[in-house]
Amino acid sequence: MATVLVDPAILGDFELDLMSRDFRVWEVATVSTFLDAPRLAFQIRRSLIDYSKGEWELAADWTVVWITFGESWLDGDEPIPWPAHAALWSKLAEYREQVRYNVGLGGVPHLSVPRESG
Repeated sequence: MATVLVDPAILGDFELDLMSRDFRVWEVATVSTFLDAPRLAFQIRRSLIDYSKGEWELAADWTVVWITFGESWLDGDEPIPWPAHAALWSKLAEYREQVRYNVGLGGVPHLSVPRESG
């Protein structure tokens, strides 16, 4: 999972583009896994901007998202393969003016994906 600051002006198109490559975009402020998700999003945004030593100050009002890998990238319980990581970093690089992120992945509690009934 990648934590990314996204310019809200492009968030909808950004999410659709990533979905087309089987990446899932979760707005941290709206995830139901946390009791106070908006506060968590604020704290993550602040810590990313602080970590950048102010270089990302323009992102102070941007949306914090988590990006996860869809099923096509998964191989059972095996770690996410390198081509998946490379595809994500490549896709994020296409948005370099409207996103801020640190290269590397972390983890969060399981985020369930709604399934359509067949």
